Amino acid sequence: MTPNDNTVAYPGREGAHSAAACDRLFPAARLVAQASFRDVVDAVTERACTYGVLPIESSLVGPVNETHDLLYDSALSIVAEAVLPIHHCLVGPAEVPLEDVREIRSHAVALDQCRSLLASMPWATAVVAATTGDAAAAVAELADPSVVAVASVRAARMHRLAVLANDVGDHAAYTRFAALAPYTRLDRRHGDWRTALTFETHHRPGALHQAIEPLARRGIDMVQLVSRPIPSRPFDYRFDCVLGGHPLDDEVAAALAEMRAETARLRVFGSYRADRDEGWETVAA
Repeated sequence: MTPNDNTVAYPGREGAHSAAACDRLFPAARLVAQASFRDVVDAVTERACTYGVLPIESSLVGPVNETHDLLYDSALSIVAEAVLPIHHCLVGPAEVPLEDVREIRSHAVALDQCRSLLASMPWATAVVAATTGDAAAAVAELADPSVVAVASVRAARMHRLAVLANDVGDHAAYTRFAALAPYTRLDRRHGDWRTALTFETHHRPGALHQAIEPLARRGIDMVQLVSRPIPSRPFDYRFDCVLGGHPLDDEVAAALAEMRAETARLRVFGSYRADRDEGWETVAA
């Protein structure tokens, strides 16, 4: 998808799930690990990297709030998406009985997807890490058999960790990853497209209904609607939304024009081809 001189920023270490998403989205690019989600956004904003990749939605936990908020505060746009199946494993520096585990490290979303595992090990303390890859790296460096991580098999192999338990997630899980760029795509090639946007409503009865009514009337699918607080205005909220369709489609363009007239503020986050369901099961975790 990209020439070899393109660089892609992602959060965590090579074993992080975001790295696998980069491989799917930009198989010819050079990957650049970043310490945090914000560092990914900064790297793309400052043109240190061509693209950035961040998780934006979990099929189990829902929206990744940090990504939504960083996107809102930046001038970047979503230009592509990839949906990956997520297989969580319990990994550690040595094979030990689970009764000997005292600490489990991982990203907050991963820990939330493994509630049954954590509930079955009340003697172990859950510790949040920046990414699953960072958790695996820290556990390998510490080399304490009682400190383990929830991470991918890929991360376990990379850091030479033993797999203590496979598929420890509560349910089959998928994560949607967004590719970010300092420009907005205007092309409209074959396939299904999505349009991401954010809007703020006026403070009056029925404001949200009036804002999204054009979508229903014009037969436009609202794939996602997320409510997020606006930090600079206490107890005031915005709505992040994903629509099925492209801004150049007649009905979508007309609906967006009507929404702008009914909202206090509306901004399009970008348009991109949808990663369809049929490919999800074939992607390597």
